[in-house]
Amino acid sequence: MPLPEPRSAKGATALERIVRYPAEAVLAFDFDGTLAPIVSDPRDARAYPGVTAELQRLAPLVGRLVIITGRPAEVAVEYGALDSVEGILVLGHYGLERWEDGRVTAPGTPPGVALVREELPELLRRAQAPEGVVIEDKGRSLAVHTRRAPDPDTALDALRVPLAALAQRAGLTVEPGRRVIELRPDGTDKGAALNVTVADHRGEHTAVLYAGDDLGDLPAFDAVDRLAEQGTPGITVCSGSDEVATLAERADLVVDGPPGVAGLLTALREEITAAARS
Repeated sequence: MPLPEPRSAKGATALERIVRYPAEAVLAFDFDGTLAPIVSDPRDARAYPGVTAELQRLAPLVGRLVIITGRPAEVAVEYGALDSVEGILVLGHYGLERWEDGRVTAPGTPPGVALVREELPELLRRAQAPEGVVIEDKGRSLAVHTRRAPDPDTALDALRVPLAALAQRAGLTVEPGRRVIELRPDGTDKGAALNVTVADHRGEHTAVLYAGDDLGDLPAFDAVDRLAEQGTPGITVCSGSDEVATLAERADLVVDGPPGVAGLLTALREEITAAARS
């Protein structure tokens, strides 16, 4: 399988560096929408067929594999069978949680989360949220999904202002996404999480790849661009969909959703293996 060609010189340089020096590469991925298809009920999300097996094959070839997700780290590990991938690092709640070698480390949950948990059902009732709008309790954050509503986008727009007001009172951050609004603790984002990971593994020939699908991945895209300006080549990959155009406009490479990400992993592994033999 041929390796896709990035549409930017920056991305091409990074991809070439990853293939040439894989042992110093940092490969980072979002979970939902990138490694796993978006589904109407987030509890049903699972890694796209073949993705976990490909991560298993890549793990011994590259410097670091990391998943950066808004989900609790242990949930992403379970849904992706990621505990089968040797040495993988899973950063949950946008980097607040760290799962590694079967252990999770994280700070305490701020009191604002309990306030939102208590008040959110009544807020949805007062806002006359339509049937199909559901609350996902992630433990350290709460998300309101409208994907199963009759008109998901209209329902989401109607909830933006009251949810933002609740988040402000609770001292939380609003994280918009694909037919979802999440109220979560402040203090980190996917860009900050990626920066820390790269700093821990930076070497003379380090290059970075980050793949995501949603607005919450933009800080990671920004981090990749800043790293490139500082001399560490990076490539941003968009797991494309019809729902989010902003990420595709920013990306060095656009692939066709989780199937495209799976294909990219296969192609990258084959190129790395071939380069090592030559």
